[in-house]
Amino acid sequence: MPESDPAPPLAVDIDGTLTNRNRAVDPRVFDALREWPAPVVVATGKAAPYPVALCEFVGIPVRVIAENGGVVCFDTEECEEFVVVGDRAGAERVAERYREAGHDLGWGDLDLTNRWRETELAVSRESPLEPLRELAADEGLRVFDTGYAYHVTSPDVDKGEGLKTAADRLGRAPGDFVAIGDSENDAATFRVAGESYAVANADETAKREADYVMESGYAEGFLEALEAVGPK
Repeated sequence: MPESDPAPPLAVDIDGTLTNRNRAVDPRVFDALREWPAPVVVATGKAAPYPVALCEFVGIPVRVIAENGGVVCFDTEECEEFVVVGDRAGAERVAERYREAGHDLGWGDLDLTNRWRETELAVSRESPLEPLRELAADEGLRVFDTGYAYHVTSPDVDKGEGLKTAADRLGRAPGDFVAIGDSENDAATFRVAGESYAVANADETAKREADYVMESGYAEGFLEALEAVGPK
């Protein structure tokens, strides 16, 4: 980061990183995010309305990477933009064929998990994986497991590419950022960020790619990482 910066900008996951083991956001992270003296980008596999709402309620500028890099949303003084990349039509074909094969996406009739998605498909981890992989491959798409859902997405879309876009909007380099996360989908962010921290509950892919693995898990591990990189 530039020598004049008091702290590095952050790229921060939500589920498993800002939450507790019951997937509720730990209230301690609100002040930590709001008081961080550099830009915070919230990077998640969730559809954009979720991280946008988190930014609004925390009281930080809307700087969001959603859908594992498929959406980058900025609503700030320096940038107002909604960038969408990916093959939503292909993902919808996978969903249709998956249902025709007798499988269920696993979210019920209302399916709030996919309702606002722009680029990909999320399937419950309780649903069969192998037929999903086969159908995705037929469409030239890939499936990866975030630990919370199976995501069907374009092979050139990931959080690392999303961070490159977000960094550009901030006039920064991806290497200026510290990334904090817990899952396979965070590994791409870890590879392009200047420094990366996996919380203790992270999966093996995230731990392998991270520069540091915290002693604590979930939001406690996130706060531990902030202590390590924050203003001294």
